[in-house]
Amino acid sequence: MDTSNWDWEKGVKVISKINDCDAETEWLTEPYASPDGEKVAVLAKTEEGFDVCVNAKAWGQTFDNAWYPRFSPDGRLTCVASTDMEWTLAVDGEPWPETYGYIWNTMFSEKGDVIAAAIQQDGTYGMAINGEQVGELYETASEFTLSADGKRTAAVVQVQSMDAADIFTFQQGCYSVAVDGQAWDIKVVNAWTPTFSPDGSRVAAQMRSSLYDYTIIVDGTPWSKNFAMVWDPCFNPKTGTVVAPVRMAGKWGMAENEQVIWDPVYFQLWEQKFSPDGNNLYAICAPQYGRWTVVHNNNTWNVLVNTMLTDLTVSPDGQRAAAAAKEKDKWTIMADDALWPQWYDMVWTPVFSPDSKHIATKVEKPGKKLTVAIDGKHYKEDFTHCWEPVFSPDSQKVLIRGVQGGKFKRIVAKVNEF
Repeated sequence: MDTSNWDWEKGVKVISKINDCDAETEWLTEPYASPDGEKVAVLAKTEEGFDVCVNAKAWGQTFDNAWYPRFSPDGRLTCVASTDMEWTLAVDGEPWPETYGYIWNTMFSEKGDVIAAAIQQDGTYGMAINGEQVGELYETASEFTLSADGKRTAAVVQVQSMDAADIFTFQQGCYSVAVDGQAWDIKVVNAWTPTFSPDGSRVAAQMRSSLYDYTIIVDGTPWSKNFAMVWDPCFNPKTGTVVAPVRMAGKWGMAENEQVIWDPVYFQLWEQKFSPDGNNLYAICAPQYGRWTVVHNNNTWNVLVNTMLTDLTVSPDGQRAAAAAKEKDKWTIMADDALWPQWYDMVWTPVFSPDSKHIATKVEKPGKKLTVAIDGKHYKEDFTHCWEPVFSPDSQKVLIRGVQGGKFKRIVAKVNEF
């Protein structure tokens, strides 16, 4: 997401009252903020149906139903909408020309120039990009995925029909992965999490080859080795190799192109992520039963939490990592083998500054008070609604989007103000 052309002048800007709309409304939904903080949207129930208000101005487009409003990275507002029992996606008030039996799971390319969604038509399933169906539709489809550039799609699809409780056909393999709407030739018992390489040219997925054997399948070809279980694969952005956590003899390790590179010594291992240069591999692990930390190039951190560790994030320079950590019923951020001193009722995915020096996150304080914290110190003001923070390109400022007293505010604060 390119933030270089956003307004980064320090200060507070009141965008709109979230309960205002220039149309006659019966009720409004919760607000949704654009990435740059210049827009706030609500779905509006009118006497005729549903409309959408952006900065208190209605689209003027009435639908029988509307839901799932989402802003694209380039600032366009989308929502799933229906008219006369047909569903489509509306983008800035303009519905896609094609309608479907149902549509859901809006997805965006990194830049936001491509919008995709899952579709159902006449009982068959697939994907559409910018309003056009991609390839074939299938009896069932799930795990919908869009490449980073938005040019390609992938999903797990059913390629073999079977009757209810037909366990024999199921065990022979009824599923595959469809890339750009075309299924791979192979049939498997199950498949999950199709994952694109960073350039979008390749796809890897989890695969269940029998009732008891699991492996990774890459571009339609399975690894030759099976494991007791596997988790999501990912591609090394430098070498193109595929790594995935694998379970062997009751413990978890890491495999690369089917060869085990981290011995199976962990009680759990997942959410692995490479640094942008591909030289550092991080993951969330349980070196002890019920105790969680981060492992970096097969070296575990010392700090542990006892309930949960999730949303692992790697810094742009690849030298740091952070994750949301839960100890009993409180949350904080685990970063660089240490925990932030402040604990919260909830924290969200950590965000690194472009220079990798700072970490920010949305947090919830006692009393359902929401705000933003940077490097363990939270902002001086609280909000009833708040969205994840965004750093300026020079890493010196942070964008805070929040609602106070019914007003949606766009705040640009200096990092050293925290």
